[in-house]
Amino acid sequence: RAAGGGGGGGFLDRTQVHLHIPEGATPKDGPSAGVAMTTALLSLSLGTSVLDDLAMTGEVTLTGKVLPVGGIKEKVLAAQRAGVTTVVLPDANRRDWGELDDKSRAGLEVCFASHYADVFDVAFPMHAGKLSTFAREISHPMKAAGAKKPRVPRKA
Repeated sequence: RAAGGGGGGGFLDRTQVHLHIPEGATPKDGPSAGVAMTTALLSLSLGTSVLDDLAMTGEVTLTGKVLPVGGIKEKVLAAQRAGVTTVVLPDANRRDWGELDDKSRAGLEVCFASHYADVFDVAFPMHAGKLSTFAREISHPMKAAGAKKPRVPRKA
């Protein structure tokens, strides 16, 4: 059973995930998909799909802070063409949103995020406000289950 009562076969209960996508063989302009990848993993763990008309972008740090990304205009236009009605953008990209013309913003609701908890509440409204509980269960499954930490023998 995954943390929060979902599907995923308990994958995140048994595994700590650190997803690092460095600049390398595949050139990239930035880690724009961080919040989307985090959301996909949580969707698996919770057994809850994210709405089809939701798009998101932003880098996410190990502590959950959502950082700004480039190409907001292009991403918003692509979302609009795909029939998206709600976009989640980093709070630090608020100025980029404000610089878009009315036609580019038409029909879109924007939610700004400074921490992944903000993204979580939009992506999983049925679990809004519960991220800290799930994060503790996922980060420390042994504590959540009441198990004792295995004893590591000391070297003499």
